Amino acid sequence: MLQSIRNNSQGIIAKVIVGLIAVTFALFGVESLVSLTSGSNAPATVNGEEVSERQLLQGVELQRRQLLNQMGENADPTLLDDNVISKMVLDGLIEQAVLTQAAGAQDMVFSDRMIDQMLVSTPSFQVDGKFDRVQFESVLRNAGLSPLMYRDLVRKEKVVEQLRTGYLLSSFSLESDLTRVIELDQQTRDLSYFELDADKVQAGIQIDEQDAKQYFDDNRASYKTEEQVVVEYLLLDKVKMLDEVKVDDDEIQQKYQALVDNFEGQEERQASHILIEISDSRDAGDAETKAQDIAQRIAAGEDFAELAKAESDDPGSAENGGDLGFNGKGLFVPEFDEALFALEKGQVSEPVLTDFGYHIIKLIDVKATEAPSFEQAQNDIKFDLMREKVEAIYVDRMERLADLSFSSGDLVEPAEALELEIVTSEPFTRLGGEDDITSNNRVVAAVFGDELLKEGVNSTPLELDSSRAVVVRVKEHLKPREQAYDEVSEQVNAELLKVRVSDALDAKVADILVALNGGQTLASQADDSEVKSLPGVNRAQRDLPAEVLQEAFKVPHPAEGGASYASVVLGDGGRAVLAVTGVQQGAAGEMGEEERTTMRAVLGSRNGQYDYQDLLTELNAKAEVERL
Repeated sequence: MLQSIRNNSQGIIAKVIVGLIAVTFALFGVESLVSLTSGSNAPATVNGEEVSERQLLQGVELQRRQLLNQMGENADPTLLDDNVISKMVLDGLIEQAVLTQAAGAQDMVFSDRMIDQMLVSTPSFQVDGKFDRVQFESVLRNAGLSPLMYRDLVRKEKVVEQLRTGYLLSSFSLESDLTRVIELDQQTRDLSYFELDADKVQAGIQIDEQDAKQYFDDNRASYKTEEQVVVEYLLLDKVKMLDEVKVDDDEIQQKYQALVDNFEGQEERQASHILIEISDSRDAGDAETKAQDIAQRIAAGEDFAELAKAESDDPGSAENGGDLGFNGKGLFVPEFDEALFALEKGQVSEPVLTDFGYHIIKLIDVKATEAPSFEQAQNDIKFDLMREKVEAIYVDRMERLADLSFSSGDLVEPAEALELEIVTSEPFTRLGGEDDITSNNRVVAAVFGDELLKEGVNSTPLELDSSRAVVVRVKEHLKPREQAYDEVSEQVNAELLKVRVSDALDAKVADILVALNGGQTLASQADDSEVKSLPGVNRAQRDLPAEVLQEAFKVPHPAEGGASYASVVLGDGGRAVLAVTGVQQGAAGEMGEEERTTMRAVLGSRNGQYDYQDLLTELNAKAEVERL
């Protein structure tokens, strides 16, 4: 690729040469010429097309990374079942293959140029509004992707998106369907309801001890304690090691001098280029002819920048007159690099052939690279040196901790040898404890595993994060046990009271509904509860309980002059009894044309979703899928 940046940095102070990276067809180096689907032992074939083992492994790894990222900083990879992930990923790859084949059969494509244009305009890949390769690679690396993997995923996603969008945008709704939906959506209902207060019912209920004990006896299994452990642990922490390391002025000066030496004799060159792409629509001969023609026009006096804007196939740099900014030697592919560093300032090259087409290169300016001053660099150098020393101490102690913990029957020997404190935790369950050690998924999985729980051994060092590791052992295993009534009497009484209140409310509601359906009025059954009458309630109304509103639009239409009755449980445990006495359909003719257009589009999209799902079902049914 044209911007195949090589990692020439040395330490955190080395200058990162990125420039204004705008070249698009050349973003991804030789790896972009390698097929993702190479390999054998395909785990599945779809209509004769292999889903490669490499695709599956990459997909599983990507899915693992995404799941661990969702699980948070203390995520434990051992909690993930690779068999489940593998099946899920393979199912997805098979479905993707089915859809991409269907899209290909309809000549749907998403070209390299379209991918490149999308990448250079993606905000998350930009720095100061410009595409930045370092940022691009960092984002992909954090997601567990290589540039090649990402391009392949984008291509397949966009082709399938074309297929799906075609169904969504080509579907429509009949006017009769639109009218019916509007009538339902704009429907209103005449509603009356009253609430039965759970607190008032509860005030009239007493729980005696005999009933509570009987309830406890009937539900003893619910009152078992949870399994818990108390653990001891030793913590290695890089932050605490910072106090042990010292960096003197001579070390800083030596490091700085090495940095300065690295900059000597280096220069950066500002280049502009015009790319004439070799593609399916333009072979190498045609591309060379066009490049030679442009080179002659430049030699005849036409403006390079204007020609770049008009003729270059690199959209990222074309809009800037082909400007690639300042870059050091070795940042471009060899052919481009050699031509650029052979030019004099202001000189324009003959067309240069690379894997991506012909480039006409102009050298705009040259400047020597300058090392940062000692004052600018010394703090970073000092931190870098301290970090290196701490890392060496940490690695050494981690190895010693692993050896000592393995050979010791407890934590005393490793604690004394490494001058670490043995910390004892509070009891915690399989859900984890309250602090950041016992709540760590790796720690929880280890201490509740058979090896630590049953054999009583020390764990191996468990990495909590990039700067801390811990060795744990189970000090005490608190097995589940049935609690005595006296230990849980308050909980038992509260739960039994809640059950009695709910039963009483349900019985009362049942009697009320019998009375209402027998001809009694809502007011006659409300006792001292207020009956609220709300004519013309719509689906979006907010001045009544959501449970009541939802139930009101579920009940059948009432007979003329009658009412439909229902009850519902409220969020606070109370009940509501409601009556719907009238239903008014929405007036489709009164809706404005703009609203009708919006509603029509929504319905069309919904129908498109249904059509697309039908297509997917049909494709899956017809596909010849073989799994190993």
